[in-house]
Amino acid sequence: MGGLFFFAAILGAVAAQYLEPAPASAVKPILNRTAEFDNLFNYAPKEPPNMARAEQAEPPGANIAANTAPDQFSIQATCALTPNNPTRFWRETVNLNGASPFNADPTYQVYRNVRTYGAKGDGVTDDSGAFQFAIDAWSRSNNYQQTTAPALIYVPTGTYKISRSIRMLVGTMMIGDPLNRPVLKADANLGTDPVVDGFDSSRFLVSTTNFFIGIKNIKIDTTAISANTPAVALNWPVSQATQLYNVDFTMPNYSQHVGITMDGGSSGGGSGTILGDLSFTGGGIGIRLSNQQYMFKSLKFNGCNTAIAISHVFFLTVQDATFMNCGTGIDMSGNGVVGSVSLIDSSANSVGIVVNAYKTGNGAGSLVVENFVSTNSGATVVQSNGGQTLVSDSVSNTWVMGNANPGDYQGGTYYTTARSPSLLTSNGKYFLMPQPQYQQYGSDQFVNVKDQGAKGDGVTDDTAAINAILLANAGCKILYFPQGTYLVHDTIYIPPGTRIMGDVWSTISAVGSKFWDANNPHVMVRVGNAGEVGVAQITDMIFTTADVLNGAILMEVNMAGESPGDVGFWNSHFRIGGTVDTKVNTNCAGPDASACKATFLMLHITPTGSPYIENMWGWTADHSLDGGPPQVIATGRGALIRSTKATWMIGTAFEHNTLYQYNIVDAQNLLISFQQTETAYWQGPGASISAPTPWAVNSAYSDPNFAGCGAGDAQCRMGWAQRISGGSNIYIYGSGFWVFFNGLTFASGHGYGGSGGCEASCCQGSVCQANAAEIDSGTKRLYWYNVNTHLFTNLIVDGANIVKQYNSPGSWGGVVAAFLAHIGA
Repeated sequence: MGGLFFFAAILGAVAAQYLEPAPASAVKPILNRTAEFDNLFNYAPKEPPNMARAEQAEPPGANIAANTAPDQFSIQATCALTPNNPTRFWRETVNLNGASPFNADPTYQVYRNVRTYGAKGDGVTDDSGAFQFAIDAWSRSNNYQQTTAPALIYVPTGTYKISRSIRMLVGTMMIGDPLNRPVLKADANLGTDPVVDGFDSSRFLVSTTNFFIGIKNIKIDTTAISANTPAVALNWPVSQATQLYNVDFTMPNYSQHVGITMDGGSSGGGSGTILGDLSFTGGGIGIRLSNQQYMFKSLKFNGCNTAIAISHVFFLTVQDATFMNCGTGIDMSGNGVVGSVSLIDSSANSVGIVVNAYKTGNGAGSLVVENFVSTNSGATVVQSNGGQTLVSDSVSNTWVMGNANPGDYQGGTYYTTARSPSLLTSNGKYFLMPQPQYQQYGSDQFVNVKDQGAKGDGVTDDTAAINAILLANAGCKILYFPQGTYLVHDTIYIPPGTRIMGDVWSTISAVGSKFWDANNPHVMVRVGNAGEVGVAQITDMIFTTADVLNGAILMEVNMAGESPGDVGFWNSHFRIGGTVDTKVNTNCAGPDASACKATFLMLHITPTGSPYIENMWGWTADHSLDGGPPQVIATGRGALIRSTKATWMIGTAFEHNTLYQYNIVDAQNLLISFQQTETAYWQGPGASISAPTPWAVNSAYSDPNFAGCGAGDAQCRMGWAQRISGGSNIYIYGSGFWVFFNGLTFASGHGYGGSGGCEASCCQGSVCQANAAEIDSGTKRLYWYNVNTHLFTNLIVDGANIVKQYNSPGSWGGVVAAFLAHIGA
């Protein structure tokens, strides 16, 4: 999370306010599954023919016994999953029976088609009010239990005139029809207000607590607004677990329009993770970047005066970008506005200056350019303070400006990065892929798990039902998990041939005695068994625990695919505590973190696993999203990565775990493009325990033992941001390792004290933790670019080679543009 601004959210320790029905209006929502809905615009969900719904056949409240599958699932189905290229998106015709089980209002609707709220989509009618009504209905902006009021705003194809900004709320996902994306057309009189305002400032929220907001498959058009008006298509000052995907921004040529701004007022621009697969046409600026950190993946800019204008960022990774017919590609010309930028696998055609960079000579403003192709363009890198050309043309390998290890400050040095072929496509770029939405399949190719016996009600044990549905449909159907909380008392096995699509972050939650024993940890979701090869794709899901479970491993990935991306996770996250659907929210108020060993391990990628991961946040809650008490939680471990086959981690973050956030052990052929961490707030001086306590070191899971720390050195005995032990062919582009507090437990004055929200005991002294990252001996062919830290003494501990923050200044405290001490074979 963002650290310094999030404390305002705690002011929401207000008595839970339950939702109210939608207010009276000239346009009233039409409830799903009613005759009126069925007849409206023919957008109604239809019951699958000849299929009895399992929940109708059971007595009310009946639970499915664990490990006992219903008879109808006992035989493996014989079928094949074949694209049938439908004329309508499956979300328009599948049974839309998602529900929020912890919402007190039984009439509450998750799915909201803007047409049923009055939108016309005819390009003439003002549809602003209808969109806002769909988002706000059931008084969502007044509900302090954020996670109990999710909303999927579906936008059918059409052109929707917008005269007033559409304001998004936390817990909202706006999805357009990907077969024919709808257009949000700005009215000529909208002026400088954004067409869509992604900033939710209700309920004491700030930019760094704007989580779980998404927009997919939308076009935003500002061409009706005067070219001389600084119009804005989208304001997006958001943080982790948000997604902006498959959105096009169309602006007038030679105008002052801006595609994306990040204006959260006094709270800043947010703490982001990734934007992906966007396009920008025309306009003065494509993206005005003001955020702590970001990953920009597969963005296309055509005709922008400036594609990316950086007002502020600590680190930015830009991968697979295309700049065409632009004056400037990336403007990082200001002194002190940029920590580091990585530009990889990108290209420019007919661009005046690709990167306009301020050269500091001390590490700030670090720049790495790798595998860049320039065609009919001016200089690739120009020094803004002086005008000198630093790079004139294409970069076939790696060019570095900034601090290096071994070495010192590099004003512009070429290095060779020997990429592993297993991570690449045929054109030599690192493999990337779009987020699957399965629009090439009709609704007859989907199975709704609630229609087949799973409840998702936060009470029933869904283990047997889910396992049976998975086995019955592997390779045959795509599984749709409508919104809900699916409790499981034992392992869910994901067989080869599985494709899962969630609904505004549908949740699978562990509970029960199988997950109690930290000495015998138990997996909640197992993706394949060791050696299995096939497809396992998961999108828009959350994985969590419903109780304090010392022995829970939330996910284990064993499967590899026949092709890259066959095994993959998109916009799927781990969340421990902080919500009303778990006892962790109420039982872990501190101040003793040892009383709340909530989860053993979030993610384990085993040696046989080979996943593609894009947009993943592993968050141990530091505050409650639902108005609960303080959260002082000792989750054991973040991501344990032991894969030896190709693995891609694109835009990931892990935060607030006790022993480590990332632990890379004997891994091979690993790409990490953007990673961000935060140390647990309760650790350090002032805490009653120090790492590894309260956890016992478990060598089977390659735990660090902190043997290099003195027994009383509390700033050393804090969770590692990253450990790398052994392994080879590891490539990292952009790391942000942040620490903000020592001993923050809200007890006896240990609250958000000091200046600017910092704990006086460490922030004001500029050091909160001794070590960010550690490299053990034996690691080979490690290429690590743009390592950024905040309030650490040492960036990297590599035996006797210790990279200290004061010797590598820049970014939010320290930055190393190129750590290449282990590139040898």
